[in-house]
Amino acid sequence: MTVELTFSIIKPDATRRNLTGAVNQKLEAAGLRIVAQKRAHLTEAQAKAFYGVHAARPFYADLVKFMTSGPVVLQVLEGENAVLKNREVMGATNPANAEPGTIRKEFAESIEANSVHGSDSLENAKTEIAFFFAETEIVG
Repeated sequence: MTVELTFSIIKPDATRRNLTGAVNQKLEAAGLRIVAQKRAHLTEAQAKAFYGVHAARPFYADLVKFMTSGPVVLQVLEGENAVLKNREVMGATNPANAEPGTIRKEFAESIEANSVHGSDSLENAKTEIAFFFAETEIVG
């Protein structure tokens, strides 16, 4: 087993409903430690840059609009196989397909407003963490 860092966002639909603590409880119960966390309201420029990989996709404009619609909670999570563990705890992108007990099954409003984002690989985790956090903000 390898201790890793991964990146997580608690999205505007979840912060609007005051679910930050409930989401964090699920992450921590799964063995992930929150080693950096901050609440922010993404600018359009930040959202466009962060989700730039999706720029050619038809949902990109709606995604940017949604991610700038309210505050988010940006997090760095630490744990054994953290990328995979976080993805398991989040559940499938479409909450209708998510396993019982996962964040998206319990809290998502729709496939678009699915409460959380998590890195899909260790490489992307490093990139996403660096996008929002300085090394000095990550405290193990």
